[in-house]
Amino acid sequence: MKKSTPLVMIHGLMGPLSFFSPHERISSVVVHTPDLIGYGELKSLPQTEITLANQAAHVVRYVREKVKEPCVLLGHSVGGAIAMLAAQAAPECVRGIINVEGNFTLNDAFWCQKIAGLSEDVWLAEHQKLVADLKAWLMNAGIEPTEERVKWACCILSNQPAETLHAMALAVVAETGDVDYIPKIRLAIEGGIPLFLLTGERSAPEWDLPDWARAAARDYVVQKDVGHMMMIEHPDDFCRIVADIVARIDLM
Repeated sequence: MKKSTPLVMIHGLMGPLSFFSPHERISSVVVHTPDLIGYGELKSLPQTEITLANQAAHVVRYVREKVKEPCVLLGHSVGGAIAMLAAQAAPECVRGIINVEGNFTLNDAFWCQKIAGLSEDVWLAEHQKLVADLKAWLMNAGIEPTEERVKWACCILSNQPAETLHAMALAVVAETGDVDYIPKIRLAIEGGIPLFLLTGERSAPEWDLPDWARAAARDYVVQKDVGHMMMIEHPDDFCRIVADIVARIDLM
């Protein structure tokens, strides 16, 4: 039986993507959930290294050194932008992309623009408020704050310092707003890497998805009854969808 392609899941502005145990929920695939620069085990790295280009290069190094074979890159939110940039930089490392409401334009970076517009001191104070009231953070996202989800929210918000979030927000605004960004990420898809788009039913209308990306995608999948943080709301459904997409890429 043919071995399944490994799956590398790239978290968004806040990490990690290990909080809902996707490696256990997706038993048919070897799942990797690496930290980006400034996050988790890498939170001590200098803030000056936090750019989308550097994050993409970090993902490529991870694939080459840890995965050691072409993989499927899944990127959620900001991670979607990083996945596209990584695929453009090293197409030989990528068999397919699952873009989960990834940033294509500045319209997708509403929260990043808000954070980037604050001084670091003001943002630190705002971040402290978020951490102090996890239930409110979930409810503001339209998510019922069950005991399990509050535990997951704690994992997410404690994974990286506030300074990392500020640096990433600045990077997202600067780099996705650059005129060369869209032409660069289009190269990966026009080069033949299969693209799959995944969105939440509630958040789909807010995703500023370019016509070229929708047209180029092999499929556009909507997860029912969820918003942007679908893996918090219904992780089993999310993992079933992702496993199905990986299986389809395996057949290509």
